[in-house]
Amino acid sequence: MKPQKIVVVGAGPVGSLAALYAAQRGHEVEVYELRPDLRDPSTIPLNFTKSINLAISERGINAMRHAGQPGLLDHVMSTTIPMRGRMIHGRGPTGALFEQSQDYDVKGRAIHAIDRAGLNKRLLDILDNMPNVKLFFNHKLTGADYRACKAWFEVTDGKSSKESRYKEIDISFDLMIGADGAHSAVRYHLMKFTRMNYHQEYIDTLWCEFHLKPVQTDNTADPMAKFRMSPNHLHIWPGKDFMFIAIPSDDGSFTCTLFMPSKDFSDLENNPTSVPAFFDSHFPGVTDLISGDELVESFNANPHLPLISLKCKPYHYGSSCVIVGDAAHAMVPFYGQGMNAGMEDVRILFSILDKHSHIDESNDPSSKSSSASGPAFQRSLALAEYSAVRPPDAHAINDLALQNYVEMRSSVLSKRYRLRKYLEEWMTRSRPIYRRFKPTNIRGESFDISRLVISIISCLVPIAFTQRIQNIESTTVTRIHLPPSRN
Repeated sequence: MKPQKIVVVGAGPVGSLAALYAAQRGHEVEVYELRPDLRDPSTIPLNFTKSINLAISERGINAMRHAGQPGLLDHVMSTTIPMRGRMIHGRGPTGALFEQSQDYDVKGRAIHAIDRAGLNKRLLDILDNMPNVKLFFNHKLTGADYRACKAWFEVTDGKSSKESRYKEIDISFDLMIGADGAHSAVRYHLMKFTRMNYHQEYIDTLWCEFHLKPVQTDNTADPMAKFRMSPNHLHIWPGKDFMFIAIPSDDGSFTCTLFMPSKDFSDLENNPTSVPAFFDSHFPGVTDLISGDELVESFNANPHLPLISLKCKPYHYGSSCVIVGDAAHAMVPFYGQGMNAGMEDVRILFSILDKHSHIDESNDPSSKSSSASGPAFQRSLALAEYSAVRPPDAHAINDLALQNYVEMRSSVLSKRYRLRKYLEEWMTRSRPIYRRFKPTNIRGESFDISRLVISIISCLVPIAFTQRIQNIESTTVTRIHLPPSRN
């Protein structure tokens, strides 16, 4: 495909990766971001609507592997911490605290805790050094005409006062890629040009961030000494209707998050001094790691934010606009695949664009137009295919994320769940077909094949039969000697 002008709206990890993919193909790339430069430390307080720590899995890793930047993946992975399973925390019948390890994979494969800001900075630094890329911060998309391939941006100096608004610019483009999040301005304007099916819902759960400090130690010989808990686990305190989790950071700290129904947040907001007692009651052991005063301070200082789940289709208009990441399929964070799915969007989108780049309109019998340009025609075919193949996978991950919340906050302690995990692992070890499964390059890659299979089967089995199976399970669980928990 001949070089085109590609405009990317959104400079987060997904938007930055999309810009990198486009630039590697020789296109003229411009990146527009609403916020100030995300690499500037002073921007961080304004950027706290997303957690500092994320989990990166094979979806995101594979997308970076195909970005055409030698050294990018090695650099990024060198800053991550492998998490090989969950560590479930609780209090036993005798009142003693316990930890129960639950591996993600019988082969020892892991997801990796990664610093969001560090990943974003690395991608932006690479883009900044590419001659065909321009970065524009403090630019707010205010209008777009996808037929005329024009867009309008309001330029500010990064301050919140009305006086900081000083001009509006207009630009032209061949393709706009919207990577500007769940409340996407690109998607808002896209809806004016295509008949988009759109659904969003806020679950009755808010989240608030807390911080677990590292151990202050002079023991530099032992890299584990700075961690108060195992760094190779995602730590979970399940509470049936709510939960508390902790993700490790390279400096020995943990980024912690409380997920809880809005009513419970309101109750604590009315009496914040009761926060430590609430944690002692529902998340045993946390106050041994984070002081009561620190819990109250974080609860009062950090925002209590909603969680949105979003689906839409199609993802494109003609040859001029396409959306990726949260702009196309924002999901709740409980499957750890939001950013990963967005990065996978980028890889799949550009693999389809590459596939269609050699198609000549004059050689396509389905084309009846003689006026469209070659690159625009190629893009229109590619974007239409992307809108056809990607939503089913994205919607499936979205649904799994919602289902996984129930598992994380409640099911992980049940005997039936432990039995299911045991059977899943046995199937994976003893049935080579599960190990040999390899998805195609175009479609999405499964993060957990056995769990996805179980989820699909559950959807297909009639409800009445499922209830019978559950009754059988309840009886069988009491008769089967479960393997000891891995600690």
